[in-house]
Parts: sequence; C-alpha cells; structure tokens
Amino acid sequence: MAENEKAVQAAKKDKKSDKNANPGFFARMGKWFRDMKSELKKVQWPTRKQTINNTLIVIACVVVVGIFIALFDFVANQAISLIINR
Repeated sequence: MAENEKAVQAAKKDKKSDKNANPGFFARMGKWFRDMKSELKKVQWPTRKQTINNTLIVIACVVVVGIFIALFDFVANQAISLIINR
C-alpha cells in the first residue's frame, strides 16, 4: 500500500512540474515570432527584375486565357442561338 501512495505522490509531483514546464501564452507567441524571423532570413527573395518579369508573364497568361474563354463563349452562344431559333 505504501508503494501505491508513493507512486501517486510521484505522479502528482510530475504533473506539477509539467505545468511549470509549459510556457505561457506570451512566451510561446514571442518564440513563434523569433522562429518566424529566423525562417524568413533563410528565404531567397526574388530580385526586382525577376518579380517584374514574373508579373508580366502572369498578366500575359491571364489575357490569353481570357481571350480563349471569350471566343468559346461567343461560339457556344452562337451555336445555342442557332439551335433555339430553328
């Protein structure tokens, strides 16, 4: 019986030490910001020229896809109009 009581007391002591080991909200948030800053330093950021080039490529692709969608819409609209008007 004494062994069980010792085990229970040891378990309670471990729970108390676990609560003290868990940092508070603001400590965890501070650590998160420090870790985020550290990770952002590792990022290889694109140059201004690369950013402009990639932006122009995206805009060109959007325009091309928009033209294809408009053409398909026009053709589909004409086809449906021919079918309905018959």
